[in-house]
Amino acid sequence: MRMHPAGVRLFATACLVAGLGSTTTALASGATAPFPLAGTWTLQAADALHPDGSRTRDYGAAPKGLLMIDRQGHYSLQIFRAERPRFAADAKAKGTADEYRAAVMGSSTHYGTVELDAARHQLVFHIEGASFPNWEGQQQRRSFELHGDVLSYRVPPRPDGNVPISVWRRSGAGGR
Repeated sequence: MRMHPAGVRLFATACLVAGLGSTTTALASGATAPFPLAGTWTLQAADALHPDGSRTRDYGAAPKGLLMIDRQGHYSLQIFRAERPRFAADAKAKGTADEYRAAVMGSSTHYGTVELDAARHQLVFHIEGASFPNWEGQQQRRSFELHGDVLSYRVPPRPDGNVPISVWRRSGAGGR
């Protein structure tokens, strides 16, 4: 049986309205849509943009990192310099001042919740715990761009004027 074009449009409109009605009901009952950045992201670049416009690798030539965001916006983020030296004593409590400095300056980790501020085109990180304890309890905003499965964001400028830039690629379709 062939349906008249007007009937096809009426059927499609009815399906759309029914779908919107069930979404509205779900949202009114307290259910929320999954966080749009949910998934596992691998670090592609961790750079620094300098005031003169030049760009360098902030965590070495091949930084390592993982950003995991769940469907409610809880996140865990780790960035590591791949070239971090191992401790000579092979014991965390017996490092030298230089080894501790390289370990701390060669990593950035934090977790908490993240939200999208679409009006300002910013990610808002609500940091609960961090490798740099001064960040704990802070809210930090980062301007971002999302192109397909590539997310990049800029951290506010450091005191020296350098702007850290992180670039992440979503791994697979899991978590979305």
